[in-house]
Amino acid sequence: MKKSDIIAELKKLKIKNFIFLIIAGIINAIGVTLFLYPVKLYDSGISGTSMLLAQITPEWLTLSIFLLILNIPLFLYGLKKQGLSFTIYAIFTVTIYSVCSWLITDVLPIDVSIVSPLAGSDLLLCALFGGMISGVGSGLAIRYGGAMDGIEVLAVIFAKKLGITVGTFVMIYNVALYIVCGFVFNSWILPLYSIVTYGAALKTVDFIVEGLDRSKGAQIVTNKPDEVCAALSESFECGMTITKAKGYYSNAEKSVVYIILNRFQIGKMKDIVHNIDRSAYISICEVADVYTANQN
Repeated sequence: MKKSDIIAELKKLKIKNFIFLIIAGIINAIGVTLFLYPVKLYDSGISGTSMLLAQITPEWLTLSIFLLILNIPLFLYGLKKQGLSFTIYAIFTVTIYSVCSWLITDVLPIDVSIVSPLAGSDLLLCALFGGMISGVGSGLAIRYGGAMDGIEVLAVIFAKKLGITVGTFVMIYNVALYIVCGFVFNSWILPLYSIVTYGAALKTVDFIVEGLDRSKGAQIVTNKPDEVCAALSESFECGMTITKAKGYYSNAEKSVVYIILNRFQIGKMKDIVHNIDRSAYISICEVADVYTANQN
């Protein structure tokens, strides 16, 4: 990488991102060390692998050590593919995660040796809350330019070569990890509950990355775009986009009005449009996040 490219990448780094990555690392450490690790449930990816290795190796090889020695080489390996700024953010996040895990398990006066200090020995509670909390941490890490787990880097690099998607690669890795855990401990209860953890974390990551309050995008095909837009603007006080279109079968000139609303406004929007143009065609889809020009 050229010196000018390095400087350009370093200029992309933001203090705000580092602050949120610190929060992400702390949250992830809480989810894993207070809910999953005490009852021998497993996180996904390299984090789950680190938990397994920490349990079957000498005591001095802790979860925190494995998080660093397994993740950092993977992030460095993906440097060319992912870019310098991502690599710095990711290594920083994992370091925070590792340090906070060490503080919770070895420094702070919290007993996490036998059961969860918050959920006891209830495996379902530990799986759900551990997965959701760690999912919040992982989602924040992704949203602010980093990553909590090196398996995602491997997936980006090798999934296409193997002819599978990134999500499929990660899923195969995690299924293999849980199968290994089952054979190592000669029990399938904990690996099965770990799948619940994985599902809860995956759904939470989606919410954090794509937005908690999803909007609805509506495309309205109408012959009366001016009247429809005027009525919608008066009711919802929001902007719209109009594009010209042509009907395939009718060959008639039409317009497509695109508008973004919240879920509570959809019913009213339908009534307004069909009161003006009963033949209007409306399609609605979810919009994960809405960005405007003044957003960073």
